[in-house]
Amino acid sequence: MKFLLAAINAKYIHSNPAVYSLRAYAGAEWADSIDLAEYTINQQLQEILADLYKRKPTVIGISCYIWNWKMIQELLPEIPKVLPETDIWLGGPEVTYDAEKTLKDYPMLTGIMVGEGEETFKDLLQCYRESEQNSLFGETKVFSEIPGLCLPEGYTEPRPLTDISELPFLYEDLEPFENKIIYYESSRGCPYRCSYCLSSIDKKVRLRDIEVVKKELQFFLDRKVKQVKFVDRTFNCDHGHAMEIWKYISEHDNGVTNFHFEISADILRPEEIELLNSFRPGLAQLEIGVQSTNEETIRAINRVMNVERLEKIVAAVRAGNNIHQHLDLIAGLPYEDYESFKNSFNRVYGMKPDQLQLGFLKVLKGSEMAQRAEEFGICYGEQPPYEVLYTKWLSYDDVLFLKKVEEMVELYYNSNQFTHVLPFLEQAFDSPFAMFEELAKYYEEQGYFIQSPARSYRYQVLLHFAEKFDGQHREVYKELLTYDLYLRENVKSRPDFCRDLTTEDYRSFAGAFYQKEEKERTMLPGYEQYHWKQLWKMTHLEPFDYPVWDVEKLIGTGGKKEQGHVLFDYQQRNPLNYEAKTIRI
Repeated sequence: MKFLLAAINAKYIHSNPAVYSLRAYAGAEWADSIDLAEYTINQQLQEILADLYKRKPTVIGISCYIWNWKMIQELLPEIPKVLPETDIWLGGPEVTYDAEKTLKDYPMLTGIMVGEGEETFKDLLQCYRESEQNSLFGETKVFSEIPGLCLPEGYTEPRPLTDISELPFLYEDLEPFENKIIYYESSRGCPYRCSYCLSSIDKKVRLRDIEVVKKELQFFLDRKVKQVKFVDRTFNCDHGHAMEIWKYISEHDNGVTNFHFEISADILRPEEIELLNSFRPGLAQLEIGVQSTNEETIRAINRVMNVERLEKIVAAVRAGNNIHQHLDLIAGLPYEDYESFKNSFNRVYGMKPDQLQLGFLKVLKGSEMAQRAEEFGICYGEQPPYEVLYTKWLSYDDVLFLKKVEEMVELYYNSNQFTHVLPFLEQAFDSPFAMFEELAKYYEEQGYFIQSPARSYRYQVLLHFAEKFDGQHREVYKELLTYDLYLRENVKSRPDFCRDLTTEDYRSFAGAFYQKEEKERTMLPGYEQYHWKQLWKMTHLEPFDYPVWDVEKLIGTGGKKEQGHVLFDYQQRNPLNYEAKTIRI
């Protein structure tokens, strides 16, 4: 017997912990009987079908999620045509909550593994083995005795929740995960009841034994894995568990590995914030789901959150200047109209996150939101990702325009390429959201949503936009954009808005500076082996007429001049935003 576990990921850098967990839990005795196959949604359907055929499995198990369900639906009718004797099983959140309907829609399926699959899969393997052994006597497979299945004849008995401390470690062999994100699970379940989230269905939080967790984290640290992404739904819901892990990664920091946590920020305690503030810059990053600041909306989605406290805690974490904070908003929630969403955006933007994700409600199968969608007047797509089209409060026109605003936020805020020019530009508008609204309209007028400007040309586009709304500060914007540009890279082909550096005055000043640095070696540590002409090429020295390095001061003085030179050192970069180190000359 050969059992193939197949996963179709959204991107190549993703992996599927589910299929690895199923195989690992089955144990060594099944190692030769289980094969894994990972694909991406960007591959051709025929390419995936051909690979499945070449593997000649007895049984195929496919892991189903909103990002791959459409492709799996197209794939299912084709598999029996080339593998007519192969049994097909599905599992995962996309088929768990409407398993009976899925079996009716796809009669080629043998069955569906419902909910957590580790123990169910192991029982299924044993059932197939016993069937093989008994085939001479004419006995058939008896799946109905296995808990946690949905079969054409109905559900079997429910499967009790798994003790996740008993789950084996997935990553003894890191080779399959080279150049991919490492996902790690230290808990399952969530104590909160957010109506849009499937984690709210399983309210019991199960923690992995902390000593086991430490041992496994040390495995990653010893091998200097670039990033470990915790998939715990609310990592800090158990204070003691979170503190133990945060203390451990702090005390055993290897200077390389980054750990990603999804947390509820407003429940962070002072001692947790103090510990987080002590981390090496880049050791950890936090994803914080705000979703909305409208109190009526927060109540309607069963969310527990104190927005005022959240603001203070995000500021306290930011004060450490060492942790990347990613804050999320969801458009399309109950009681959130366009104006309300604008207020939510401005309030979260004011928290100064490193990234602000403007997402759209996805009405997931099995969620309370799906059950109450009609009550809330939420119309959403029939196909995955089941994204909101409109609600009682938000029109389809509003949603379409918010999509354009989202793209502007991605290009100009989340890219971290315009960190100095945006705060100054905001002053020309009533609010940050108003700025992105107008930028979206400008993109639409210029046809840039159809023909998107190249990354380097976005600086020029933003200058033209700034000139339209705040033309009196044109020279300030040119310098701010120049500063932001060189913070990212040592460009040799300078945009037209940059000043001319071929003048005799500049070349004389820069030449004298680098020759002095070659003799004294005071400002560029790590460049000792290079002569002054090499230093000039490897770094950048830019003259400015305005204090663009201090945006708050620039805003406070209304764009008052303050001349100076800035040296950009590209060998030393900020680990949070990768900006070059700067030195005022």
